[in-house]
Amino acid sequence: MRRRRAWLPGAAHIAGELRGDAGSSLIEAAVSFVFLIAAMFGIFQMSLALFAYHYVSDAAREATRYASVRGSNCTNLTNCGATSAQIQGYIQGNAFPGIDMSNVSVTATWLSASSSQPATWSACNNQCDAQGNQVKVVVTYPFPLSIPLIPASTINLTSTSAMVISN
Repeated sequence: MRRRRAWLPGAAHIAGELRGDAGSSLIEAAVSFVFLIAAMFGIFQMSLALFAYHYVSDAAREATRYASVRGSNCTNLTNCGATSAQIQGYIQGNAFPGIDMSNVSVTATWLSASSSQPATWSACNNQCDAQGNQVKVVVTYPFPLSIPLIPASTINLTSTSAMVISN
């Protein structure tokens, strides 16, 4: 015959209950949940950062294409002889969802080829947008990174594109 445990009166009863592990799974679940939610927000934030980098990369290529067909020999397009300010305006005019266009920085540099072979590219003293020269565009976007349990920071996303001017 089995003996039943006797009920312990008062403080002895409380001490007996504290020795048990009732409720420990609730605390373990709460701690695990905090880290799980932080990991999920981290994945979301890194996905948004990848999305923003895709934009920066695409914007650099688009700006380079825009500038390469609007050189000094351009005749049938608007904004021929595109300047750095016009290129910046073109990129900022192409709205991209989730990107703060006022924070996008576009820098254009024109390069001329050396006469020796193999050709090397050197920066011009002024805008040399003649056919055969090169335009290099650098697009930068500061992405605000905010992940729970990690201090907020900013990642500078940068992409560079270069193309020979065709017009």
